[in-house]
Amino acid sequence: MTSPQTVDDLAAPAGTDSADGTAAVGRATTRADFWFDPLCPWAWLTSRWILEAAAVRSLDVHWHIMSLAVLNEGRDLPEDYRRMMEEAWGPVRVLAAAERAHGSEVVLPLYTAIGEAFHLRGQERTRETIETALATAGLPVELAAVMTDPAYDEELRASTAVALTRVGIDVGTPVISVEGVSFFGPVISPTPRGQAAGRLWDGVVLVAGTDGFYELKRTRDRPPIFD
Repeated sequence: MTSPQTVDDLAAPAGTDSADGTAAVGRATTRADFWFDPLCPWAWLTSRWILEAAAVRSLDVHWHIMSLAVLNEGRDLPEDYRRMMEEAWGPVRVLAAAERAHGSEVVLPLYTAIGEAFHLRGQERTRETIETALATAGLPVELAAVMTDPAYDEELRASTAVALTRVGIDVGTPVISVEGVSFFGPVISPTPRGQAAGRLWDGVVLVAGTDGFYELKRTRDRPPIFD
């Protein structure tokens, strides 16, 4: 994993897209930064949305680990959630180790392989599942050995801290940053596709450009829907 980024590192020029929603050729590309934990089904749905949006808008998405295990350290948690947080260390440690050894370009393919295993196929969060995901992403399966190794935890804390510095502590995953403004969310189910994804991105850019905008929220009335 690379050194923790600063706010200045994450700044980027905004892009503009054509009226029909297709990516504008020759125009500036908007940088988006995306923090995720591979265990989170909501982050998974949002990550697939931003990839859909990038296909119809001029986006350059950068991927970062935000560990829910780090976020929940020291908190009084229900027993079932506490057990899940114990399991949450393994996948993010592997992602951190893969990024350190092979560069930031491996983060998305490994996240995709892990997310498909967890959320689309319902596989258990075991070393065998992670080894298969590593192989799918073209990475050495031996990296799965770091699932129980705390040597990467400070890097996870640093990456998580960058996101929290930008949005505050009362959030989870995902966190996105665009045009110098960061949000928790959007929380969506199911994932918008095609131009619907582009229109949601347009809305995110709009609120990001509104001074003093903080929050839109309603109670979730459906589970994560994977398609």
